[in-house]
Amino acid sequence: MLFDYTTLSAESVRADADRSLAEADDLVTSIVEGTAADPLDTLDEMDDVVGSAYGRTAFMGYVHPDAEVRQVGKEIEERIQKWGVEVVFRDDFYAAIKGYSETPAARSLAGERARLLEFVMRDLRKAGHELSPEDRAEVKRLTQRLVELGVAFERNIAEDSRAVVVDDAGLEGLPDSFREGLQPGDEPGTYRVTTAYPDYFPFMENGRRRDLRRQMRLAFDSRAIEVNRPILEEAVAIRSKIAGIFGQESWAEHQLEERMAKEPGAVHAFYEGLVPPLTDKGLMEKSVMSDMLKTDEHDGELQAFDWRYYGNRIRLRDYGVDPMEIAAYFPLQAVLDGMLDLTGEVFGLQYERVEAPTWHPDVQTYAIKDADTSETIAHFHMDLFPREGKFSHAAAFPLVPGRLMADGNYQQPVSAIVANMTKPTSTQPSLLQHSEVVVLFHEFGHILHQTLTKAATTRFAGSSTETDFVEAPSQIMENWTWEPSVLQRFARHYATGDPIPPDLVDRMVAARRLNIGITTLRQIQLGMLDLELHGPGHDKDIEEITRRINEVTLLPYQEGTFFPASFGHLFGYDAGYYGYLWAEVFGDDMWSRFAEEGVTNSEVGRSYRREILEKGGSADGGELLRNFLGRQPSNQAFLHKLGID
Repeated sequence: MLFDYTTLSAESVRADADRSLAEADDLVTSIVEGTAADPLDTLDEMDDVVGSAYGRTAFMGYVHPDAEVRQVGKEIEERIQKWGVEVVFRDDFYAAIKGYSETPAARSLAGERARLLEFVMRDLRKAGHELSPEDRAEVKRLTQRLVELGVAFERNIAEDSRAVVVDDAGLEGLPDSFREGLQPGDEPGTYRVTTAYPDYFPFMENGRRRDLRRQMRLAFDSRAIEVNRPILEEAVAIRSKIAGIFGQESWAEHQLEERMAKEPGAVHAFYEGLVPPLTDKGLMEKSVMSDMLKTDEHDGELQAFDWRYYGNRIRLRDYGVDPMEIAAYFPLQAVLDGMLDLTGEVFGLQYERVEAPTWHPDVQTYAIKDADTSETIAHFHMDLFPREGKFSHAAAFPLVPGRLMADGNYQQPVSAIVANMTKPTSTQPSLLQHSEVVVLFHEFGHILHQTLTKAATTRFAGSSTETDFVEAPSQIMENWTWEPSVLQRFARHYATGDPIPPDLVDRMVAARRLNIGITTLRQIQLGMLDLELHGPGHDKDIEEITRRINEVTLLPYQEGTFFPASFGHLFGYDAGYYGYLWAEVFGDDMWSRFAEEGVTNSEVGRSYRREILEKGGSADGGELLRNFLGRQPSNQAFLHKLGID
């Protein structure tokens, strides 16, 4: 039975959190007092109670249409995170788990249960139980403060509603359908182009007015700047202080010991191997666009608010590809149906649209069934359109974790995609740009990872893997969106029903590497900034670091901006944003099996489901990769895609 979100109020959400955390407290008490029949089973039950409560309460802070419920959801998110901090810092909890770890029963553990105990002991060590009482108290205080800062940081981004107001002339270069989707301005005949993705990216790619593109990027990279800048500065300083208490050189060192990279030097080496060849590519790409800028009689250097526009012009000129026109072949529902048909065939699944009591009328809900048994194994929700106060990016949220329960049954996972796709208008359905199709497939990769899990414990269910591996199952999904045979299965013109012309697909695929140097350097910039902020040294000047790291993009820094204030991944992915590009290496490597044996090969697909998706975090990412690939992982497919063989 799916949870009923339709009756929620601020009071009911708060009461649910009270009950759930009280239940979790009782489970902790049973471990501490020695009344738990099995401490590991009780820990798993505790994780499930808190994880499922998050999906009913704190998650509402991201999606609920009522501002009061969202506010309470954010308060509960902070409360849940602080509760988790409180537990691992408890001396009696540490003593109970440490004592259990020294018993014959613990020493005889194997497989996932042994891994669970190992990870819990690591959590306790990182909570400072090997430090002096004074240092441990300070680490706890600082960790609790980081929770407060992280919740506020994300809330401030979501609530920032700045926009650029334009008239009809300001929308030159954009189709009527774009205008129809805009909010009206205060003055008659004006429109608000917001910093939400469905407004921002089409405007930056198609808007002909350079002055307005400048204003638009200024607004986008200034979101939450006033409130989040001091929050970020405090968080970076706190992380550095915590690392120092543990005798470590940096927060990056503190974090990476439990990731695939293991230490910051491996990430620096990864970037050092990519930046030189990508810089050569980027300079050539910049030169072409700079010539176009001069032809348009604009003085000065190509700017950060120019490259998407001129890249789009090149795509149209050299490949005959207009993203706004291509969107006519990607009505949202057809894309969803095509994605489900494809993944059902490849991974051995069936999907069924179901009616469910969700938090908003836009939300669609599906049941996932195993194709061989027709047994329902999971559910997922899709909340795809922007609205005021909603989470402003795209992500997959686990709402109910998978786990093997005491009665031998498996708890069915529930997850949700939350995104901001192009909305339907009064004259046409939601039409996705191909870039939005890529995002949808990417996030659905996370959904498959979260819902197809067969991990026995909540701790390792679904996407609970190393942070620098977790994006691999989503990165691999993007490859299907570039396969002509796949696109021609579902890409149909919304008005005529005609399939997308094969030559258009070929031109889209040919344009895939357009400006790949500059776009990948932008991704590297984000990872390098994150790593530098969390590298050695104290009292960091974030503005100076941001300006210096910006040089890798080959484009000037736009004065008046401070994009780290709206870089939400600096909380949660702190010292880990490199994982997007790092995991792309593994995603491309796994894709190479499909490329060699057939992109819709169900034998390969079922192997991928079995060895990667179902395992979750029950084994190290490297082991999962070797099992699926039948060899050591390689970066060759990734480098080939970048054109730097």
